[in-house]
Amino acid sequence: MHPDRLEIQLTPAEKALALRREEISVPRSAIRSVTITDDPWIWIRGIRAPGSLVPLVLAVGTWKFHGGKDFLVIKNKRQAVIIDIADGEYARHIVSTNHAAELVRALNVSPGDAETAALAAAAAQAAAGAGAEGAAPAKDPKARAVRLPRLTRAAKAKAPNAQNADAQNADAQSADPASSEPAGTEAADADAKSAVADGTENS
Repeated sequence: MHPDRLEIQLTPAEKALALRREEISVPRSAIRSVTITDDPWIWIRGIRAPGSLVPLVLAVGTWKFHGGKDFLVIKNKRQAVIIDIADGEYARHIVSTNHAAELVRALNVSPGDAETAALAAAAAQAAAGAGAEGAAPAKDPKARAVRLPRLTRAAKAKAPNAQNADAQNADAQSADPASSEPAGTEAADADAKSAVADGTENS
């Protein structure tokens, strides 16, 4: 440990297995999170390139995955530290060590920060989803927006029927002129005829 960086020192055998000559140096400002795990094998991602692998026994070297690469020094089923890096040669370091807790305390990073952040994000998403479900007024405008076009189409469907009925009435009246005369006119004609008949008799 240094005030500004973390150095991962490899033994000559580890350098040979990893096909690497230099030590690994990680700026402390680039460390995003540190997680302690009892099963480092489930954290391996990508393919070995280059490095050495004996499943569940030894994994030393570089593992490339879509989007970056990790550096592993995993031995047997010993406890390991997963160090996530923001910007650097590797995106993650997985190192087996008997001093995981001491390393985390020295880095001044709470163990399991990555998992805590993931749980917090999941809780926030769940809360946002619950809020959206509980917001009934927010759903009502959408429901009205769906129903309004249906009502409009129904009104439009009725309008042509009404126009057709008016057109049929107009055709009926034009076909029968007598029926188009108002009832009051027929009564006036009858009265006029009666008056003429009375006048003729008196004369």
